[in-house]
Amino acid sequence: MASYKLTYFNGRGRAEVTRLIFVVTGQNFEDVRIEQDDWPSHKSEMPLGQVPVLEVDGVKLPQSLSIARFVAKQFHLAGKDNLEQAKVDVVIDTIADANAEFAPIRWGEDETKKEEAIKKFFAEDLQKHLKNLEVLAKEYSNGGPFFVGNKLTWADLLVYDILEGLLQIDNNILNKYSWLQRNREEVAKQPKIAAYLKNRPNTEF
Repeated sequence: MASYKLTYFNGRGRAEVTRLIFVVTGQNFEDVRIEQDDWPSHKSEMPLGQVPVLEVDGVKLPQSLSIARFVAKQFHLAGKDNLEQAKVDVVIDTIADANAEFAPIRWGEDETKKEEAIKKFFAEDLQKHLKNLEVLAKEYSNGGPFFVGNKLTWADLLVYDILEGLLQIDNNILNKYSWLQRNREEVAKQPKIAAYLKNRPNTEF
C-alpha cells in the first residue's frame, strides 16, 4: 500500500483541497506542517523550492492542483470517465481563475489600493465567477447538489475551500447564489469532512 506525505505551511492555503480529498476518502496520510520561520531550512528539500509537495513512496510531486488531481484520481473523486473528468476540470479551472485574480490583490502591499481593489473584486469580478459556477452546475450536476454527475468530486472540495477564504472577508457573497449555498452545505455535512472541520487547526488562511 502506498504511503502519502503532504508537506505545506501550517495553514489551509494550497494544500487544503488535498487534505480534504484524503479526509473524505478515509485515506491515511502524513500531514507535515512547516512553520514560516523554519521554511528556509526546508526549501532546498523541495523539487521546485516551494510547497505543497506530496511524497508518494518517496517520489516528490510539487504543484498544488497536480497533487490534488492525482490524489482525486487515486481515490475516485475525479469523475467516473474521461468526459466526467473533463467536466470536473472545467469547474476546477473556473474557480482557479477566480483565485488567481484575487491572490495578487489580497497580498498587495499598498493597504489603500488593496482595500479599493478588494471592494471592486467582490462587487464585480467575483460575481462573474460565481455566476459561471452556477451555469456549470446547471449543465453538469444532473439536478443534484454536486457539480458533476450528482456525486461528490474534488471540484466540490476545491470550490468549498476557495470560497471559504472569500467568505471570511465577506460572508454575504453567496446570498444570490442558492445552488452554491446548497453545494457548500452538502460538502460540509459529509461525516468525515464535518469531523475534520470541527477539529482541524484554526488558521487565518
